[in-house]
Amino acid sequence: MSSDANLWNDPQKAQKLMTEKTNLEDGLHHYQEMEKNWQESKDLAELADMENDEALLDDVEAQLTKLKEQTKRGELEALLSGEVDKNDTFLEIHSGSGGTEAQDWAEMLLRMYTRWAEAHKYKVEYIEEEEGDVAGLKSVTIKIIGHNAYGWLKSETGVHRLVRISPFDSGARRHTSFASVGVYPVIDDTINIEVNEADCRIDTYRASGAGGQHINKTDSAVRITHIPTGIVVQCQTQRSQFQNKEAAWNMLKARLYEIELKKREAKAEEMRENQGDNGWGYQIRSYVLQPYKLVKDLRTQVETSDTKAVLDGDIDLFLAASLAAKVG
Repeated sequence: MSSDANLWNDPQKAQKLMTEKTNLEDGLHHYQEMEKNWQESKDLAELADMENDEALLDDVEAQLTKLKEQTKRGELEALLSGEVDKNDTFLEIHSGSGGTEAQDWAEMLLRMYTRWAEAHKYKVEYIEEEEGDVAGLKSVTIKIIGHNAYGWLKSETGVHRLVRISPFDSGARRHTSFASVGVYPVIDDTINIEVNEADCRIDTYRASGAGGQHINKTDSAVRITHIPTGIVVQCQTQRSQFQNKEAAWNMLKARLYEIELKKREAKAEEMRENQGDNGWGYQIRSYVLQPYKLVKDLRTQVETSDTKAVLDGDIDLFLAASLAAKVG
C-alpha cells in the first residue's frame, strides 16, 4: 500500500491536510480578489482622470483605502507561523477585586471580544459562565472558532484596567476596575498532550446562578483540577456530563500545552499563574473613560481616543501592533 493510501487511512492526518488545503485555497482566493480589485480601481482611476470626474475619483480613493487595509492585514496574517497560531482558541475572562464594578467590567470585555469575533466571521461557543452577585460576570470561558483565531488573540493575555464613573455608585465617583484575560490554543489531535488522570481531581456539580441562555441547568457540570499545576477548568454548557467532561479535558490540555509553549518561548511571565493579584500586576492595556477618553496598550504604546469603537470590538490596531512587535 502506498504512503498516500496510508495517510488517507488516518482520519486525523487526513482532516489536518484537508484543513490546510482549505486554508491555502482561501488565501489564494483572497489574493486573487485583491489583485482583481486593484486592477479595477486602477482602470477606474484612469477613467475618472480622463473625464475629470471628481465623484468617481472619491469612490476610487475609498476603494484603495479599503484595499490597503486588507493588504496590511494579509501581510500580518502571513506572519502567523507559530505552531498553533492557526488554531481555534479558548478565551477566559476573570473579574478582579472590586465586586460588582470588576464583574461588570468582565462582561464588557466579553462583549468586546465576541463583537470582534463576529466582525471577523469567527464562531463563538460558550464553555463556562459564572454570573456576578449583582451584575456582570465573575468568570467566563468562550471558544472562538476560525482560522488564526489563536494567532490573532494570543497577545491579549494579561490584566485589563478600566477607569470610569461608576454606574453603581450613587455618588458618581470615579472607579478603577481590573479583569484578567487568558488566551489558550485549542489543541487538535495532531499534538499529543499527556495528562495523568491520577494527577487530577474531577468534580461534578449543578450549574449555579441564573445562568441565562448559555447555561444548561442540570447536574452535569464538570470541574477538573490539575493538582501539580493548580489549573482549574470547568464546563457546564453541554447537554451531558460526558460532553462537559470531554470539553473540560480539552481545555486542560490547551492550558498545559500553553505552559510548555511559553516556556519554550521564554515568556512564562505571560501565563495567568504568574500574573499575581488581578489588579496592579501585569497590566497590558488601560481603558480610560473618565476624565478623558483613551485606550492605550502599555506594551506597544498604541492608543486611540475612540473608546466606544474599541469596546464595540474594534481592537485590530492593538492586535496588529502586538503581532508586529513580536515579529520585529
